[in-house]
Amino acid sequence: MTDTAIEAAALGRRFGRCGRWALRDCTFRLPTGRVCAVVGPNGAGKSTLLALAAGLLAPTEGTVTVLGTRPGEARARVGFVDQGKPLYPQLTVAETLRMGADLNPGRWDAPAAERIVAGGDLDPKSRIRSLSGGQRTRVALALALAKRPELLLLDEPMADLDPLARHELMGVLMAQAAEYGTTIVMSSHVVAELEDSCDHLLLVGGGRVRMAGEIDDLLAAHARVAAPAQTDLAPHTVVESRTTGRQLTALIRPAGPLPGDWRTHGPSLEELVLAHLRNPEAPALTPAQDQENAA
Repeated sequence: MTDTAIEAAALGRRFGRCGRWALRDCTFRLPTGRVCAVVGPNGAGKSTLLALAAGLLAPTEGTVTVLGTRPGEARARVGFVDQGKPLYPQLTVAETLRMGADLNPGRWDAPAAERIVAGGDLDPKSRIRSLSGGQRTRVALALALAKRPELLLLDEPMADLDPLARHELMGVLMAQAAEYGTTIVMSSHVVAELEDSCDHLLLVGGGRVRMAGEIDDLLAAHARVAAPAQTDLAPHTVVESRTTGRQLTALIRPAGPLPGDWRTHGPSLEELVLAHLRNPEAPALTPAQDQENAA
């Protein structure tokens, strides 16, 4: 057993010999038992990172380990739902679930798969090609969850679902994490959707990990402040600031006690993420960065 679900060291992936870097110099560690949000804009490298962890892509540089071993060797213990939900279109729902059982002998939880499918009122005789995007998502999640994985990787899993189905399936995922200790890693554009469910964050931007760590710790490391317009924010680390009239507002990482005449409050997760995305030059906050600062 290992206490690390995913660990990356200077991880990078480039497409084509002279192509662009989709991901580069990513270093982070995700402990087991976490529910981790991977957030960032389109093209940031989120899907590439999940595909590397799933063993579907090989790194161009650096290393990634999954559950203490190489991604390919951990595949039987990992569930993965790709953004495109690739399923065999000619199979029926029932045949797809039987295929999952055949591919995962000894690990398959047939009642769980059937409950997830039944929750969407799907006809087991329906062919995959006749299903809507949201219905295919439900079948793909049933396959991944019934495998009873130790690590579950989900690339934009809820994008095709209506709000009611998103709420229901998010509850299923949280129940899986609570009952089996499953580590769940999910990417999403909807930060507010993840705030009540996730306890760990990877913020990816420009192909690099911009923030990584426990959400409570990341929030506690920042403060949103309001002060007179000419206020000098040094020596604090400024993530984002703007001046409106006579007032300056900023998101900072305090380097010590804040003046008593500043109005301060803690940011929400969405405020924190958006501030870092709006300012790509903001200093990163990752374990690797913390080690550099300590040195």
